[in-house]
Amino acid sequence: MATIVMESIGRVFISLQQIRGVPRMLTEAAPSMPGTVRDTDVPYYFRERYVCGGYRPLHQNWRYYFLSLFQRHNETINVWTHLLAFVVILVKLRHLAESVDFAGDPHSWPLMILVVSSLTYSAFSAAAHLLGGKSELCHYVFYFLDYVGVAQYQYGSAIVHFYYAVDEGLHGHVRGVFMPAAAVLSCLSCLGCCYGKYCNHSLPPWVRKVCQVVPSAIAYAWDSSPVAKRIAWWCAAGGGGDGDDDPAIAFHFGQFGFFLGCSVFFTFPVLERCFPGRCNFVGQSHQMFHVFLSCCTLCQIHASHLDYAARRELYSRLHGSGEAGVFAGLYAATLASCALIAALMLRRVKRVLDADAKSK
Repeated sequence: MATIVMESIGRVFISLQQIRGVPRMLTEAAPSMPGTVRDTDVPYYFRERYVCGGYRPLHQNWRYYFLSLFQRHNETINVWTHLLAFVVILVKLRHLAESVDFAGDPHSWPLMILVVSSLTYSAFSAAAHLLGGKSELCHYVFYFLDYVGVAQYQYGSAIVHFYYAVDEGLHGHVRGVFMPAAAVLSCLSCLGCCYGKYCNHSLPPWVRKVCQVVPSAIAYAWDSSPVAKRIAWWCAAGGGGDGDDDPAIAFHFGQFGFFLGCSVFFTFPVLERCFPGRCNFVGQSHQMFHVFLSCCTLCQIHASHLDYAARRELYSRLHGSGEAGVFAGLYAATLASCALIAALMLRRVKRVLDADAKSK
């Protein structure tokens, strides 16, 4: 027995030694990784307000930017917040697959679209923050990809809200226009974000914020209107007691609350303004935006799953058997349209960058 215990302790000790050796292995794998630089050493449209340091130098090899995942710089937290969110959502999908027949039940397809769109925007966002610092062109390529991810996630939100959360009264007024309008607003949101980023090359940063925030706010107001009406009705009815009659309502409140936090931290650099120069690594408002957005997404997925289970009689009556397939096709069309918008804007960016290069 003593021998077995000693062997187990020995294995644990060896494992700990290996874990402790990971930083040294990374250092040996990239012995010449350059350090971070000041904001004055990168193009002005790379800079974030009140973040004075922690920028990675441009024009390094790809290996450097991938390995910078384990380096301390001003994008580290932004990358890891959405990488961790991606893993959590993936685990959530696995749990959902145990109780939801995604292949055989068309009524589950809106829920699947929401989860897939959530995974997509998390992955695209992590890629943008990790690899967008390689060069001027890569900066635009990966952030335009990020905006495509955000736009298709907006459509994913719209489909679950309209399919599972809508009531008969609102459904009767917007049926036939709600999802096409959501698709158009998603494309306009993508266009606004891409154009704002493009303008940021020559115009003040506030122009980018206006182009990004206004279309996205309009899209969110439209996409979440079924949930907003449901929450208003629930409040007007006196709160529904302990919530047993509507188990998803608490999570709908949660997604609204977290989204409000998202809006504040995305629009205003609250923390950096209060502590200028001290948020180069941690404490940036955009990092808080990532955290709140991830929590909003998880509340949204859970609420939609509860609605899928509890409101089946209602949404089966409101939506025909083929409607889910039509919405899935519209999702593919929206994704393709957003990708085309990003590609066209990227052509304009490339012309500007080429003109700047020739003028130097």
